[in-house]
Amino acid sequence: MRWKKILIAAAFICTGAAFTGIDSGKKINKEKASNAVISYADLKTNLRKLWEDHIVWTRNVILNIMDGLPGAEQAVPRLLSNQDDIGNAIRPFYGDAAANKLSALFHTHITVAADLLKAVKAGNDAAFKEANKNWNDNADDISIFLSEANPAWPLNDMKMMMHEHLKLTTDEAVCRLKKDYAGDVKAYDQVHDEILKMSDMLADGIAKQFPDKVK
Repeated sequence: MRWKKILIAAAFICTGAAFTGIDSGKKINKEKASNAVISYADLKTNLRKLWEDHIVWTRNVILNIMDGLPGAEQAVPRLLSNQDDIGNAIRPFYGDAAANKLSALFHTHITVAADLLKAVKAGNDAAFKEANKNWNDNADDISIFLSEANPAWPLNDMKMMMHEHLKLTTDEAVCRLKKDYAGDVKAYDQVHDEILKMSDMLADGIAKQFPDKVK
């Protein structure tokens, strides 16, 4: 239960934290953000940074759990704060309710992932199946939310990308547990390639939907 408790505690600590979605720790100026104009290059770069943070800190936690390394108490809150960053990245375009909803969905994405990692490490097939179902259901919820927000993000495309993200992350964790370090490196490279594709798809969709805010 240790990892679950750490994650739940961190979720409460991080909930409500204010981020710009670009520079962690800086409070958002909602009035300024709502009227802000950003270049497409900056939008793409900023989103790539957030999604690379997502997979880097996920990997950090995987190593903590699978290898029994210290530092989880610090890595987990950092990973959870990234989910707030991701939500706040869409705040200037979609508003407060959408930003908060996306952050909440990604908090669930992380906390359920903890259940999955614990089940994988314990070799508990029943717990793995339950966590995996919950994880995939949450991925569908994220996909539906995004596809309803922007017609440039078709539901099937979003589901394909989200489920591929889950599969590759699971492969990464399993390889690490088995001490298949070559497979672990390969899986992470695939995770990285896939997340950049998803990030660019999101950037392209925002640019198309908000030509007055993305130049």
